[in-house]
Amino acid sequence: MKRTPTSTRVFVYGTLLSGEPNHRLLRGARLIGPARTPPRFTLHDYGHFPALASGGNHVVEGEVYEVDALMLAALDRLESHPSFYRRTPITLDDVGRVEAYLLPKERLAGRPIIESGCWRRHLKERKPW
Repeated sequence: MKRTPTSTRVFVYGTLLSGEPNHRLLRGARLIGPARTPPRFTLHDYGHFPALASGGNHVVEGEVYEVDALMLAALDRLESHPSFYRRTPITLDDVGRVEAYLLPKERLAGRPIIESGCWRRHLKERKPW
């Protein structure tokens, strides 16, 4: 899929990662590759999914996909943008400007921080419900 003006690069870091439950929504998207944020974010455990917030000093691991407008709209529905998550442009060192779904800090009070910045590693390490 050649990049077009209507395609968008999206950074995913949780249930949209390859092998995770919501990855099916990215079927047909072009994988740009694994990516990491600069150390200016915090990843929180929101129960069944993670939540990314700006601010903090963690590097967060994820993947970048190039999606078309229809796929972006489906992702916005999944993430309840803009009423829950807010799709926000961020800059990744190796990839440049991408969109990412961030939660406002006021929704994160009391939610544990994922110190590793990696949702997959956190799932393996956390205690079962």
